[in-house]
Amino acid sequence: YNRLIRGGSSADAISWYSRMLLDGVAPDRYTFPYLLSACSKTSNPIDGAQLHASAVKLGFRRDVFVANSFVFYYGDLGDLERARKVFDEMPEKNVVSWTSLISSYTKSDRHREAVSAFVEMTEGNDAGIEPNEITTATVISACAKLRDLDSGERVLNSVAGGIPDSPAVANAVANMYMRCGAAEKARKLFDETPERDAILYNTMISNYVKLGEADEALEILRGMIRSGRPRPDRVTLLAAIAAAPEARIGMEFHGYASRNGLLPHPGISNALVDMYGRLNRPDLAHKVFDQMPIRTRVSWNSLLSCHARNGDFASATEVFSQMPQRNIVSWNTMISSLVQHGFFPEAIGMFRKVQREGTITPDETTMVSVASACGHMGALGSAKWVYRYVEKNGIIRRNVRLETALVDMFARCGETQLALEVFRRMPERDVSAWTAAIGAMAKEGNGEAAVAIFREMIEQKFPPDAVVFSALLTACSHSGLVKQGMNAFRDMKKIYGLTPKIIHYGCVVDLLGRAGLLSEALDFISDMPMEPNAAIWRAFLAACRIHKNEEMATTAAERMAKSDSEEVEVQILLSNIYASVGKWDDVAKVRKHMKRNCTKKTIPGSSSIEVNGAVHEFTTDDDSHQENELLNSMLREMYSRVSDAGYFPDLNSVLHDVDEDEKQCLLSKHSEKVAIAFGLLCSCKGVAIRVVKNLRICSDCHSFAKTVSKVYRREIVIRDNNRFHFFRQGSCSCNDYW
Repeated sequence: YNRLIRGGSSADAISWYSRMLLDGVAPDRYTFPYLLSACSKTSNPIDGAQLHASAVKLGFRRDVFVANSFVFYYGDLGDLERARKVFDEMPEKNVVSWTSLISSYTKSDRHREAVSAFVEMTEGNDAGIEPNEITTATVISACAKLRDLDSGERVLNSVAGGIPDSPAVANAVANMYMRCGAAEKARKLFDETPERDAILYNTMISNYVKLGEADEALEILRGMIRSGRPRPDRVTLLAAIAAAPEARIGMEFHGYASRNGLLPHPGISNALVDMYGRLNRPDLAHKVFDQMPIRTRVSWNSLLSCHARNGDFASATEVFSQMPQRNIVSWNTMISSLVQHGFFPEAIGMFRKVQREGTITPDETTMVSVASACGHMGALGSAKWVYRYVEKNGIIRRNVRLETALVDMFARCGETQLALEVFRRMPERDVSAWTAAIGAMAKEGNGEAAVAIFREMIEQKFPPDAVVFSALLTACSHSGLVKQGMNAFRDMKKIYGLTPKIIHYGCVVDLLGRAGLLSEALDFISDMPMEPNAAIWRAFLAACRIHKNEEMATTAAERMAKSDSEEVEVQILLSNIYASVGKWDDVAKVRKHMKRNCTKKTIPGSSSIEVNGAVHEFTTDDDSHQENELLNSMLREMYSRVSDAGYFPDLNSVLHDVDEDEKQCLLSKHSEKVAIAFGLLCSCKGVAIRVVKNLRICSDCHSFAKTVSKVYRREIVIRDNNRFHFFRQGSCSCNDYW
């Protein structure tokens, strides 16, 4: 009967067991493990519970062999409550009992309880039981999942003789060290292991790849090939392909796969297509794709990603149209790539196409990309629609990444209160979510609120990272909170052990410069442990321009001449400072220098505005808009009304040596003014006008927007490339400090 039960399906096994009892044949201690093995194939808890009751009734409750089988069975089903109950009721336990319980916890991702069970086994009432190789490997794997190096080493210290001479344990320990950030310990273990199997090699290579240590991964692989034993298998090659730093090395792996008969496997071919796409060799990616005997959806998506990743949307669109079947990965690849390359309206259009087709349901990844596109465009109407869509369709589902994207989306649209509402409603938060909330306050120029959120983050035991400090320092800079900003910069290393990077030094230069502390800012630059880059000088020169200090700007120019800073934006700022004080000879010198040394072209000013769900873009001195005549008429009316209200053009904002009439004409064509005029023409009375500007707003446009907000009784929100400006009743949220 045991043979019949062992070889049958769940239904057959139960049937044979029933017949066995009817025939008066008593089951032995092997019958129940065979029955449970058959029942586990169908995951039917009713059959298992009935067998458990039968085993107890027949007197097998005290049999450790049978009890272990039930612990393992319930753990395999995920019914940890019953598994623990059977375990606790066992009068006698052995190492298999403990291993079954520990394995039950790890299968259900309750790794902390698995570690606790191991500690209970080695240090509790059953401390005399020695863990075997399976126990050790299982609990070490749990420590790896927890990224808990201390517990992992505690486990190893409790094992008699240290790390057992077992390939399974060596592999688990190496993986734990790697995942816990102790790669040097993993390498030492690897080097000291006399008999290395393919699994250990694969563990080392794949973990080095995940850590971004391609050279170390390739070194392990080359050693494996040199030793000739074991031979690299499919898993090895997949990890190696992911580590290839350049096409030449990737081609070596390609050749190895071809010579060893691994190329026909779809996983290898797909990985090669992806690798060549990552290494910007779409020609070789196409060659691999064309030679594939069987092309799966993964194959098509890999080729699609190859073109989309490199910004070749013509080829990507062609591949997309040829795909026999598209899944959500295909659509997400197109949408996310459009967003990454700055094609935000096109990304929104692609999302609308997904909805129209109705065959694919957008997921969290889709909505993260769409939210990012709305945020970059500053399209509040679209942003609100996206938020309603994810709520209505239940897409959020405690997804921290998506909720963080929504916080950032509303912050970029100037709706910081909505951003904070989303943040406050998040049931779970990570450091990125806190960073988004602090960044929202920075964009608004609300440094006090940013500092308060940072303190709340620390109180809730979230360790800040370098990105958090960048957002915090920016918020302090935009609000003139010099003391709080300098304290944050000091605490970054002193308290939190983070080494400031050049972006943090740039924030401090901006902080000091905006506050008019130009000498202190220049001294700070001199004391930097690294060479100041273009961003540092850009921040300093922007402060010199705000405070009209051409002397400091000239000092900075002399310092820059000794460095390699030839970035065009820096030179333009220097030119603008000289122009604002009428030093046209110096302007000519700088521009001559730019023409000779700066290859990057200047970016024309452009502004966009969303009206009735459509985004309209205007470029400075561009008359091509279809409503151009109406816009010019509206601008004339606006100039007339704001002039009567006390507005006077700031001619210093014109950085050309021309007469005053020409300067006024040039000022009137700045893109944000045209966008505001369009908003007044096409939006309903009382609706806020929201403009996104690609450059920093000039002082004349800032003054103009303040007066327009008062004369027309409209709130005007302008997001420039640095911060938000909320114009209400003739004043700005930045308090003229930007």
